[in-house]
Amino acid sequence: MQLTAPAPPTRRTGIRDTDGMAVASFVLGLLGLLVLNVFLGPIAIVLASVALWRGTARRGRALLGLGLGVADLLVLVAFMQADSTVSWSF
Repeated sequence: MQLTAPAPPTRRTGIRDTDGMAVASFVLGLLGLLVLNVFLGPIAIVLASVALWRGTARRGRALLGLGLGVADLLVLVAFMQADSTVSWSF
């Protein structure tokens, strides 16, 4: 009788984590077009970049999140230019 250890379970949490990051970047980028684009845009960009760097299976969603994050910042710049201010004035 030979004692052997069972094979370790395969870890798919890394792939699921990157897929979650891709979806989160898309949702935050989309939400950032409506509210809080100064915060949600950079977060969407970072999440999409990390998901792409780690090799997510949802590459298209991560690219959309990256594009929407950049669009959030462009909308912010456009509003600041139209209002002739450096920041939001409430």
